[in-house]
Amino acid sequence: MNTTAHTSFSLIGDIGGTNARFALLRGDQQAMEHELILPTAQFADLAAALGEYLHRVGQPLVHEACIAIANPITGDWLQMTNTHWAFSIEETRQQLGLQQLRMLNDWEAMAMSGPVLHATDLHQVGPGEPVEGAPKGFIGPGTGLGVSSLVRARDGQWVACAGEGGHVTLAPTCKRELDILGVLWQTYPHVSAERVVSGMGLENLYKAICQLDGREAEPLTAADITARALQAKDVACEEALDRMCRFLGSTAGNLAVTLGTLGGIYVGGGIVGKLGDYFEHSGFRAAFEAKGRFEAYMQRIPTYVIRAAQPALLGAAMGLNLRVKH
Repeated sequence: MNTTAHTSFSLIGDIGGTNARFALLRGDQQAMEHELILPTAQFADLAAALGEYLHRVGQPLVHEACIAIANPITGDWLQMTNTHWAFSIEETRQQLGLQQLRMLNDWEAMAMSGPVLHATDLHQVGPGEPVEGAPKGFIGPGTGLGVSSLVRARDGQWVACAGEGGHVTLAPTCKRELDILGVLWQTYPHVSAERVVSGMGLENLYKAICQLDGREAEPLTAADITARALQAKDVACEEALDRMCRFLGSTAGNLAVTLGTLGGIYVGGGIVGKLGDYFEHSGFRAAFEAKGRFEAYMQRIPTYVIRAAQPALLGAAMGLNLRVKH
């Protein structure tokens, strides 16, 4: 990167329990440069991962950074939920010599990407038309389950609302789901939505289904379970993936009725985008709409799969008041 030695950059990042994604920006309305993904587990904390990233891309001059991270932002000290990272935001800023280091909840960043997503970044699943200016909900399974929202302020600006909606209490909608919860309660005193709607959730579902069916569970990863389900090679894997989509639909529906998201529900994360046509034909939308007397209300709300490659990075750029070409 010799040509950038005297150019000042902004840095954006998206940190999950599995991967840390980074990129550089030269200024507003610019495309992301030097995108790189590093495995979170290989680094002690954010400073170590950022130091390695900057080393690999030639030690560019960086004056500010905005990082989306899979964790609530409640103060200077961050202890990540789904990995071992723990660090001080201010100490990290000083270590890296940054003028500004802004941290966002990763799904707050997802919501912030909403105003800059194009029609081609979205794939609609099911009926519904968005109401202009109405709240929007964002949800998606990956290592965990992310949830956030986007609402209009009185001045017309969009405001992203971070939250930890992945940890809401999971509710069964039929006897089979109740039986699955009964198995999970043996391990988890509180079964949150994230315990079944995530990578680990898919594994939990598979093990619970095997126990209920009286068969021995194999040591399968979420990727293994998904592959077997999509290839129709294992009935327990097929049910696990189907149940996960249904639980996602029910949880997304809860978000929709709670916030009145007539602007739509936007599904992201690292899992759904890999399911292709399967997700559109799964039980997701039926579970989303299944709100009893409010079924007609739910049918008005569109649901979209986010197809943009790195929406949280787009949101992180918005956190620095920068818009990225994509």
